[in-house]
Amino acid sequence: MEHTLNREKTILLDGLFKRSQEKGKEYLLYLDVDRLIAPCYEAINLTPKQPRYGGWEAKQIAGHSVGHWLSAAATMYTVTNDEALRAKVEYAVNELAHVQSFDADGYVSGFPRDCFDRVFTGTFEVQAFGLGGSWVPWYSIHKIYAGLIDVYTLMGNEKALDVVVKLANWAKRGTDNLSDEQFQRMLICEHGGMNEVMADLYNITKNKGYLELAIRFCHNEILDPLAEGIDQLEGRHANTQIPKVIGAAKIYDITGEEKYKQMAVFFWEQVTKKRSYIIGGNSAYEHFGQPNQEKLGVQTAETCNTYNMLILTELLYNWEQKAEYMDYYERALYNHILASQDPDSGMKMYFIPTQPGHFKIYNSPDNSFWCCTGTGMENPARYNRNIYYHTENTLYVNLFIASEWTSVDGDFSVKQVTDFPNSELVNLEIVQASSAVKSVKVRVPYWVAGAVTVTLNGENIAVEAVDGYITFSRTWNTGDSIAINFPMGLHTYEAKDDPNKVGILYGPVVLAGALGNKDFPETDILDDHMKLDNHPLINVPDLVADKNDIASWITRVEEDALKFETAAVGQPGDVKVTLIPFYELHHQRYTIYWNILDEETYKNFVDEEQERVKKLQRITVDYVQPGEQQPEIEHDFQSENSYAGYLNIAQRSWRDSRDGGHFSYKMTVKPEQQMYLQVTYFDGDRAMFFNGKWYERKFDILIDGKKLAEHKLDGKRTDRLYDVSYKIPADWIEGKDKIEVKFTSEEGKVSGGIFGVRITNEKE
Repeated sequence: MEHTLNREKTILLDGLFKRSQEKGKEYLLYLDVDRLIAPCYEAINLTPKQPRYGGWEAKQIAGHSVGHWLSAAATMYTVTNDEALRAKVEYAVNELAHVQSFDADGYVSGFPRDCFDRVFTGTFEVQAFGLGGSWVPWYSIHKIYAGLIDVYTLMGNEKALDVVVKLANWAKRGTDNLSDEQFQRMLICEHGGMNEVMADLYNITKNKGYLELAIRFCHNEILDPLAEGIDQLEGRHANTQIPKVIGAAKIYDITGEEKYKQMAVFFWEQVTKKRSYIIGGNSAYEHFGQPNQEKLGVQTAETCNTYNMLILTELLYNWEQKAEYMDYYERALYNHILASQDPDSGMKMYFIPTQPGHFKIYNSPDNSFWCCTGTGMENPARYNRNIYYHTENTLYVNLFIASEWTSVDGDFSVKQVTDFPNSELVNLEIVQASSAVKSVKVRVPYWVAGAVTVTLNGENIAVEAVDGYITFSRTWNTGDSIAINFPMGLHTYEAKDDPNKVGILYGPVVLAGALGNKDFPETDILDDHMKLDNHPLINVPDLVADKNDIASWITRVEEDALKFETAAVGQPGDVKVTLIPFYELHHQRYTIYWNILDEETYKNFVDEEQERVKKLQRITVDYVQPGEQQPEIEHDFQSENSYAGYLNIAQRSWRDSRDGGHFSYKMTVKPEQQMYLQVTYFDGDRAMFFNGKWYERKFDILIDGKKLAEHKLDGKRTDRLYDVSYKIPADWIEGKDKIEVKFTSEEGKVSGGIFGVRITNEKE
């Protein structure tokens, strides 16, 4: 069995990524391992040494955070050699081994194994985010697999391998009871990268049983169309799918079966080119929308997704060193990943709001533990990845980050000295030379704004980029240096669905409009990442200017920093706007998308979409999007005989209940105001055929058990969504801050589909 202690090494030097890495390390050291492992004790009815953390760690998904922490801490140790981290990692592994010793089958996780025991019988309940009566159990336990594997491969900890092998054997024995049809049915529920970790374990142990299990964990419904070049991603929960594709890519590396490579390459193309925002992130309300759509909002660009897309990009780059892979990697790294950590507190972001005039929201240190808190722990330790790539005797320089790379044997070392992106200059200094490297290839990015100039040992040389790289081939000597000047300039980005919706960049850096703190919340560090979704917006100026000549009205105002100012083109009011890198903008309002219009267009322009968003923000007290995981979980979703799906024509998810079933949400109210329940329906819904008979869509709406309304859907088969508002009697909510909103139907009838549930203080 092998680990990867002997490997190339890249360390960060002083710069913005190094500072962010250090802040990320602080949070890893702050966290209490006993509190992270507490749910693992409780899962087997042992008393933990410390109480568990709050937020998601107090729910059925508990235990995922210790897995993320293990991956993050092991990775951070390899780049910082922090002995306190090493000691904490070893302690955590010992604790997991201790807990595992109480289960004869080798199970260890942050929740009881009952749900898996039910699944392994072959008779089980399954939904998109529920399996065997638990919330995404494979997803959660996958993080523990991944964390233990990382501790072994990065730190050589043999006990970590022992624990994860026992856990893998438990999974193999249990899933061996399932037929292929039962196994695929199980995969309807989000299961993280279980195919990836089993592929990783095969690479470590060469146990063919793990490879077989990796292949069984491939979700055919999603992956088979990708192999055929068919895009069926619309309406899919985005980050459920990305890990499946990462696993497929790793299976390709093992088996060489072309279909797995095709899955990964096609998926990457569809996501990065047709479903990503200016910052490189993707998804709205955690889901993929239609291709070439760029819907703005508060819950856009989930950070986990981009963490995983960078992993997938790295795998694709291993197959083919295409500069466009690193163009995407750079865009997402600077503008999403780096931008998602608060440089003051070290806290992480779940979503990156693209809603103009909104603000960033970060996790609390002890009571959040969202999925993106977990990947957010890992990101700062991964900043050093893919700056360099070494193959045979060629060293690729892909990212312009102050750093030093050393070969496996230590005989070749190169230092990159740069203040990029504040400066256009990148210096590569050969600290130690050997035959390990004969050629150095430096990426020429898509954003260069002129001719790239180069000096080699102080002498100007002519260069030409081929396939996105400048190649330097020679016998290298210690002390050799290459100085490269990458001319940078302002340029624009047009949204895929609206040419007037424009972003502004300088080189690879997305520039955000710094819009100040008007009506800013008391804090933007929160336990609940959705608590401020409906916080009042501000008016964002429209820019009345020539988007094809932005350099004529945007000026850099600081020589040593990327700070820019527009001319007085912001309307109304002839406003000047300050622009700074999105990764530097924190604790104030912003926009990264502007309406940039010529004067004639501006005279008659009304952004109807944004006007409606602002009105809804103003009148909304609480909102649930049925059929979506996070809104439902956060609103204490309960159900019986309930189904959810996505309707492409409406571009919205839905939920219903059938045959005497029901579903409900706990929703916030303001008893001092008149409250309304606004429900969104689809006009095409009418009687449905189900289980061999017709069901009428007739149902009751209850508030805390009292009947508010009866509704019947007998639509005209149009493709529109429409809202109905129901006035809630004042005495029903007196003295309350929460109510239960319940949809229920009799036998033989259906409640819904329901496409939106909103509590408002005004009848729309």
